[in-house]
Amino acid sequence: MRETSARARLFMAALSVLVGLFLLIAAPWIAQVSLERVIAALLEVIQDRPQFESGIKLFTFFYPLWRALGFVAGVALLAGALPMARGEEWTYPVALVATAMPAIGGMFMFLPYISWVGGFPLPMVISWVGLAGFWGVLLLRKSDWKEKAVKFAVFTFLGMLATHSFTLGIGSQRMLATRPLKPLYDGLEWWILTVVGEVDWIATVMLIVAIPLLALRKRSGWWLAMIASLSVFLVDAPTQIVRTKTFDYLYGAILAAASLLFLMLPSFKRTLVGEHEPELPEG
Repeated sequence: MRETSARARLFMAALSVLVGLFLLIAAPWIAQVSLERVIAALLEVIQDRPQFESGIKLFTFFYPLWRALGFVAGVALLAGALPMARGEEWTYPVALVATAMPAIGGMFMFLPYISWVGGFPLPMVISWVGLAGFWGVLLLRKSDWKEKAVKFAVFTFLGMLATHSFTLGIGSQRMLATRPLKPLYDGLEWWILTVVGEVDWIATVMLIVAIPLLALRKRSGWWLAMIASLSVFLVDAPTQIVRTKTFDYLYGAILAAASLLFLMLPSFKRTLVGEHEPELPEG
């Protein structure tokens, strides 16, 4: 961070403060209002489509969870603002993963608005603020235009893949909760949901952990992102073949394939992690 100019570090610190305050003050209110709108809309929807009833419990749990993650992320951004202005290296990966939380969580909370909630999609404000902080921290750090472009593409796609994978996990749990013949599984199209949902959730965690590690140019971060992306591709692609009523799994497979491509391109890999990490001395 010290190679980044003092002015750029000051901008990054100010951005961290603004995003942090938003996550502590405004985002909790936005999440609560959005949750109540989603639940109210669902209560009407399930009168004609009872298979969506499970969404009430899922959203009641996961909206507050992402709100809590955003709150802690806001605290982290505020705590790291002054050290960031001083150029302390640890603040860079922390700021990236902290701003990724509202970007991912806000996008997840927005998705019900596509299907059954009317009005302005308030959760997108949370996602936009998170993205502004994420991209700001990423691009303000000193590097040449090529490195900025590579990191912008890779980190953005990893965030998109994490968001989509988490959402697919929610969808799997929603459908399993109201499946025919429950507690039995009526064929492949139902028990495959017990695979794709959990795999996508595990991949989401791995992708989030990979972000700060890649920010530090750690090969462990590259491998985590690779394994997570490959896992999503290998589970979403066959699920799309089995469950053809939606293209959501196809979109997940495409995002995973794009992430794999970016990670595996030799020039991109060199930019992300260098040629190799120095070996530890023996003894």
